Amino acid sequence: MTKTAEARLRENIEEIEKSSRASRIAVAMFDLESGLDFEYRANEWFHAASTIKIPILVGVFGAVDRGEFVLHSRLHVRNRFLSVVDRSPYRLRSSRDANSDVHEAIGKMMHIQELAHHMIATSSNLATNLLVELVGIANLQATMRELGVADGVELERGVEDDKAFDAGINNRVTANGLMKLLRLIAEERAFSAHLSRRILDILHSQEFNSGIPARLPEGTRVAHKTGEISTVAHDAGVVYLVNRKPYVIVILTEWEPYTGGRSETIARVSKAVHDLLQAEAS
Repeated sequence: MTKTAEARLRENIEEIEKSSRASRIAVAMFDLESGLDFEYRANEWFHAASTIKIPILVGVFGAVDRGEFVLHSRLHVRNRFLSVVDRSPYRLRSSRDANSDVHEAIGKMMHIQELAHHMIATSSNLATNLLVELVGIANLQATMRELGVADGVELERGVEDDKAFDAGINNRVTANGLMKLLRLIAEERAFSAHLSRRILDILHSQEFNSGIPARLPEGTRVAHKTGEISTVAHDAGVVYLVNRKPYVIVILTEWEPYTGGRSETIARVSKAVHDLLQAEAS
């Protein structure tokens, strides 16, 4: 990427940041077609929100790769978890979950593959905590260290662990951390080609598409995961344009509580990166 093009993209993102009233934006991108990369505040930490489900998904596949279980293994669905603070029990509120299917399966069995799908496609918190408990926080952290991304991914707890939140124990990510992790998957360097493609298949099932994909050309496919709470909104994924290798992009944004226009801001940044890559290729 020429210095002029990089400066132009940086100015574009700064303008989007200012006009959107976002408190801050971070971007990390790597293009597998050209080898171009771009960083904007890429090493700053953000509350991960549901983008932490990407490292959890990768950690689940790490356990599969180690032979601890297979994806069609079945898991008992229940709603009782232990806080990382003091191991006191807590339950998830179905009203805070985007997916009712897993809650409706409480007391029954579900395949690990199904839970992984629900965790990503509709961001099921119950599926997430079941998978975190299955693999274990320590093992998930170990996988991040083994993959060399622990300096940009802090996975400390499951979701809705209010005692942990009150104690300041949160999942955090940098744009670079998630970008490096997704790049490993896209390049099939984390696990076998088969397992890497299974991870990407699950990420392709994402149903919330108002961020990275929203302003991209028709025919573009994006394997990604969104994340949003009152003060942050993120999107991270692998973008597959027609007739070229994909690029990895992570967009993290921070806001005053409940400020509007978040998805549109992410979509604008996504388009700015896309347009620059297209211009550089021409």
